[in-house]
Amino acid sequence: MCSSSRPGFDNEKYLTMQSEHIRQRIAQFGDKLYLEFGGKLFDDYHASRVLPGFKPDSKLQMLLKMKDEAEIVIVINSGDIEKNKVRGDLGITYDVDVIRLLGVFRKIGLYVSSVVLTRYEGQPTADAFQSRLEALGVKVYHHYSIKGYPSNLEKIISDEGYGRNDYIETSRRLVVITAPGPGSGKMATCLSQLYHEHKRGVNAGYAKFETFPIWNLPLRHPVNIAYEAATSDLNDVNMIDPFHLEAYGKTTVNYNRDVEIFPVLNAMFELILGESPYKSPTDMGVNMAGNCIVDDEAVSDAARQEVIRRYYTGMCDFRKGLVSEDELTKLELLMKQANVTADDRKVIAAALAKEEATGMPAAAMELPDGTILTGRTSDLLGAVSGLLLNALKHFAGLDDEILLMSPHVIEPIMNLKVNHLGNSNPRIHTDETLLALSICAATDDNAKRAMDQIEKLRGCEVHSTVILSPVDERIFRRLGVNLTCEPKYEI
Repeated sequence: MCSSSRPGFDNEKYLTMQSEHIRQRIAQFGDKLYLEFGGKLFDDYHASRVLPGFKPDSKLQMLLKMKDEAEIVIVINSGDIEKNKVRGDLGITYDVDVIRLLGVFRKIGLYVSSVVLTRYEGQPTADAFQSRLEALGVKVYHHYSIKGYPSNLEKIISDEGYGRNDYIETSRRLVVITAPGPGSGKMATCLSQLYHEHKRGVNAGYAKFETFPIWNLPLRHPVNIAYEAATSDLNDVNMIDPFHLEAYGKTTVNYNRDVEIFPVLNAMFELILGESPYKSPTDMGVNMAGNCIVDDEAVSDAARQEVIRRYYTGMCDFRKGLVSEDELTKLELLMKQANVTADDRKVIAAALAKEEATGMPAAAMELPDGTILTGRTSDLLGAVSGLLLNALKHFAGLDDEILLMSPHVIEPIMNLKVNHLGNSNPRIHTDETLLALSICAATDDNAKRAMDQIEKLRGCEVHSTVILSPVDERIFRRLGVNLTCEPKYEI
């Protein structure tokens, strides 16, 4: 079954419990809490896939419960601006994503007080980005690289270290530090602010809100394995928190980077605050997701499917030259740890069988009720375009033989592609298919009935026997369809 068809997570309980827990942490420190937000603040589709019932904007909704108490500071690494670093899930650069985040937060009533350019070294692209932000009325601050970070504590906790950074002016008790992606400098920004606040006599604290790994699930739980698969490019490894085990005699799960950096963080807290408020990396966290799982079997099944999807994504990325063989080997190992194979993803076998029967690229889709549909390559449509139409007809209760799109609509599109835009492949992509269908829906009742079913595609599983174009991948992502591909190109 599709992972979204069986809820395993209580989202309402999560929203209530999470906001209450963060308020308790604010009260622990008194005046102010700097809360590092790891992962995605919204559009968290990984979480919604492995925790069916979790809404992609859950963390955002939780913040809205506290919007009068909270302000947001967005952090971006100046080097990432210089390198045009791209957010893989959305296909946009980090600087563009900062502008997107600003727009989203402001639109829903969350207060964004500023943007911090970390590792700032006067990069021209960073300066140009700062000008763009200031034109939007956003305050911009600079934080600098510190030689010897994070081990040279004497230098870091000094006027030449954190003291050299701009002090970020904030006005609310909860300051959420978020970023477009990893490596942006969120934790360093929080600690820099603790240093400045302490010098000003303000009782400020730090906490971390990271959904994964889930600290109170077993180390080798499928949800935690799926997190490792999702971050295989970061070399994150889940591990038992040795500091928590020693301090409390309890087994909890964290990941290697936080465990490795904790002794340094602890020493920083002692130097800045006089004593450390935490005895372990787990203590720093405020994540309540593990307490809101209501069906462990459902989330385990969903997480195992995510591991398979990540493995196929890794194989395709390796075929494209985007990842190393070591990363692919790690994903293979995680498949074994999760005790899954390609046979556990039903659409793979169905797509390959269709390809063998037709001799052309094919695709298959699993619907929420377990129904498997297939699509073949034709003269007019690629396999995934045909599959989309088959699925929409199925949801609309239309006969498979019904034509949803008139050749009078399709043929001009094909003519434009080949004779004017220089494409060698005349078959129409998924975006062109949906556009043509929407045009036909204006005059054809069957096409309109099919168009009305598009939302039902969300959460369905699709496998293609060839690597798809970026256009097709983007359309499936926007439709909320979980896509995998065989690691080969169409010949």
